[in-house]
Amino acid sequence: MVHNFTPGRFTSELVDAGVPEEFHGWLSRHGVGALVVKMGIKFIEMGAERTVATMPVEGNTQVAGILHGGAHVVLAETLGSFAASLHAGPKRHVVGIEVGATHHRSVAEGLVTGTCTAIHLGGTLATHEIVMTDERGLRLSTARITNIIRDNRGH
Repeated sequence: MVHNFTPGRFTSELVDAGVPEEFHGWLSRHGVGALVVKMGIKFIEMGAERTVATMPVEGNTQVAGILHGGAHVVLAETLGSFAASLHAGPKRHVVGIEVGATHHRSVAEGLVTGTCTAIHLGGTLATHEIVMTDERGLRLSTARITNIIRDNRGH
């Protein structure tokens, strides 16, 4: 039987997204995901307790020329899901069960930084808060995501 994923297939994608080399062996079978690539998200720091990434405003705006509210949520869900996955480990996977965001101010240019901090890291649930800021450090939005942790099924 032919396997859909070849180990190492997404290594260059992981490097481009700033994923630390220590996670390449585990993540190189799936990469960071097409939406992460399209949005231009770059990881700065990765861990279960804290994950940080940037995303450009350019290319992710809505009709008024400001960062799309959905782009805030994409960044938040990306950070929270990766952090929860790191907590779960390679023998388990996470599935988002709740995400919500409050938008505080708009931004029309530059880079947005998302900082994801663990609120709860349990055996079956992981909850993170994600704060998006502009280049001046002003808070743009606050999000929260909860992921359920499941065991991988053997094939």
